[in-house]
Amino acid sequence: MSDAARWKATVYVGGLAAGVTPTILREAFLPFGEIVDVSFPRNEPNPNKPNNNPNAVQASAAAAAAGGDTHRGFAYVEFEDPDDAREAIDNMDQAELFGKVIRVSAAKAPKSAGAQALLNARTAVWEQEGWLAEHAVSEEDRQAAEIANLNSVPEDPMQGLEGLDVAGPKPE
Repeated sequence: MSDAARWKATVYVGGLAAGVTPTILREAFLPFGEIVDVSFPRNEPNPNKPNNNPNAVQASAAAAAAGGDTHRGFAYVEFEDPDDAREAIDNMDQAELFGKVIRVSAAKAPKSAGAQALLNARTAVWEQEGWLAEHAVSEEDRQAAEIANLNSVPEDPMQGLEGLDVAGPKPE
């Protein structure tokens, strides 16, 4: 299935309570069709940023004690069929799950979905289809750059550095 078709069959579920797990979400959306994947973007701790919020520290400690990570309050549910995704949106938007009203809508492909796919690939980016065509340099441009580089290189790399061996202001 192409990435575009996958995004058409994926729904965004927002406003999730902290206790919602992938299993619970899968069971809630199973009546609408065959589910391929349920994914929760996780909170990534930032080691460079100290967390001084005592409530956040307690919540993360409670989640760690329960054996899981906290999620960011939203998830993506991917169906096999785009019609199933539309059915889920029609029936589950503004429904209540774990005491919270959830928002269900069509998932939007990230703006950099193509770039993200290139970053997640196991082959070098320049070996992938499309990258070379997008970033190719014409032979004329390459020759012009070589000529410009040859003309801009000084003959003596130390030229222009005279008098810089003394520190401090210049004597007047």
